[in-house]
Amino acid sequence: MLFIQYPRCGTCRKAKAWLDAQGVSYEERHITEEPPTAEELLRWSRDGGLPLTRFLNTSGRKYRELGLAQKRKEMSDTELAELLATDGMLVKRPILIVDTHHITTGFKEDVWADLLNK
Repeated sequence: MLFIQYPRCGTCRKAKAWLDAQGVSYEERHITEEPPTAEELLRWSRDGGLPLTRFLNTSGRKYRELGLAQKRKEMSDTELAELLATDGMLVKRPILIVDTHHITTGFKEDVWADLLNK
């Protein structure tokens, strides 16, 4: 299991505490020190059945600064994945990858509980 997070993010801290309370083992990855690669993002999108836009941090300052609300509509998945890979702050967090087909972004306790039970 891979838990990708940003330590200063309140939602990430809440998700980490929840995982720890469940007693599950996971590998932890700091999203800005080791951002997901374009290849990883495309694979997670494909294998997890999630649109690539689910990995886009639409609440972030960088998203607004780059005007991505409009630009992303004209970008291919490959172009978007390459952009996201340039800066972990562009990627929605936390990300939980239980296995190749059980992946989610953001933290919703019921969704994460379902993933752990698969």
